[in-house]
Amino acid sequence: MTWTLKNKDWFKEKDAKVFIVDTTLRDGEQTAGVVFSNEEKIQIARYLDQIGVDQIEVGIPVMGGDEKKCIQEIAGMGLNSSIMAWNRAVISDIKASLECNVDAVAISISTSDIHIEHKLQTTREDVLRRMSDAVKFAKDQNLYVSVNAEDASRSDIEYLTEFALIAKHAGANRLRFCDTVGTLDPLTTFRYVKTLRDAVGLDIEMHTHNDFGMATANSLAGVYAGANHVGVTVNGLGERAGNSCLQEVIMGLKYLMGINVGYNTTIFREVAQYVAEASGRALPVSKPIVGSNIFAHESGIHGDGVLKNPLTYEVFKPEEVGLERQIIIGKHSGSASIRSKFREYMITLSDQEAADILALVRQMSIDKKRSLFDKELMYIYEEYIQAQKQSS
Repeated sequence: MTWTLKNKDWFKEKDAKVFIVDTTLRDGEQTAGVVFSNEEKIQIARYLDQIGVDQIEVGIPVMGGDEKKCIQEIAGMGLNSSIMAWNRAVISDIKASLECNVDAVAISISTSDIHIEHKLQTTREDVLRRMSDAVKFAKDQNLYVSVNAEDASRSDIEYLTEFALIAKHAGANRLRFCDTVGTLDPLTTFRYVKTLRDAVGLDIEMHTHNDFGMATANSLAGVYAGANHVGVTVNGLGERAGNSCLQEVIMGLKYLMGINVGYNTTIFREVAQYVAEASGRALPVSKPIVGSNIFAHESGIHGDGVLKNPLTYEVFKPEEVGLERQIIIGKHSGSASIRSKFREYMITLSDQEAADILALVRQMSIDKKRSLFDKELMYIYEEYIQAQKQSS
């Protein structure tokens, strides 16, 4: 297959697949201040398996203690998802992963000069040697191996290509392209990933961070360029501004790129709420895909359009991600929304009644600085009817 710009729709070819690698239990838990209990980690793993995630990165076995015990338990649950453990490019790390009975390992080492000089305090050549030795050891143990190029987005592209080629020759199954500090943009991502894919011919996983708000966009750009794995976390948890968000990536692949993803998206909202509570990170009402406001319509124009045909302002049905459509009544509502809301209570309003009540709704909404509850709408209606009787 020739990976050219003209053939950017490779993922629409027969049998093509983009694999989802979820790292909520590893990178997600590395969010400052977040700790999952073992019970929560096990439940999250079950949820991810129900979604159909292809691979779950469950943690770091060399940490030992409860971390290692929990990884062993998840690996023994008989999930359909592949179970991956994270490791440095150190043989002892990989041995700890083997003791957990995982079927896959991520072997991580930095490839940018700033990391090699200041963090690892070594040389490019030593990085290549460490990585190659670790990959060969893991492959000798019949493990699936992802080589993580940490800070790949700030690495010299020629050195990164050499790194990937050596990883491939050592037996690595894929390269994890890490935008560790979130400095990529979609156009740069496409160029980097396409260059690597053309030069190396190795499976590539996008692992992007959201420091500039482009994690999901960069992940999808990588897929356009030839990456066939995407690393994600539920709700976009992760260090600093977080990682590429599982819900956004899957729905983006499906609706923006036209890929038949085959994942169970109907529990997205349920999973999002569970992880939000377990992580102590509130789920914003405007969170893409799963926020409670995603299918809430208040604007008169929007409300009228949605009532006539939901596709006017919705790309997919709310039930597809476990949500419900809401027609919100407030300052920006229109008469169509007012009539629709009162039909829920078996009350049919005339055009004049709807217009009059809408004026009262807008005034109360301004006074209270919010949308109105159904009970408040009924008070408005009852007072309106009473006033009409008194004036007649």
